[in-house]
Amino acid sequence: MAPKITITHAPGTWVVRAGGAVLGESKNALELVEGDMPPVIYFPREDIAMAFLDESDHATTCPWKGKARYFSIVTKSTTLENAVWSYEDPQDDVARIKDHLAFYPSDMVAVERV
Repeated sequence: MAPKITITHAPGTWVVRAGGAVLGESKNALELVEGDMPPVIYFPREDIAMAFLDESDHATTCPWKGKARYFSIVTKSTTLENAVWSYEDPQDDVARIKDHLAFYPSDMVAVERV
């Protein structure tokens, strides 16, 4: 059985930082909640500094969202492999996340509401 997936506007202003740099800021972010998993914030691609991202060969497939392509974040001191993902052609039920990017939060990547 598929988990319930909800997508809503993420209220407020959201920012993503990596390696001390702001990669993006958005008032148009989306919050995706899948089953009992923690919410994931999806940033519109136009609100992200794509110069910090290198497309990866890595890909995964979710039966409910579709095929995800990945990007690595390139900072001054390191490359964070496969730290970003995007559904370029998502399933119809989650079509709102098309042209959006999500980031794996970590010690090096912060996604937060400001």
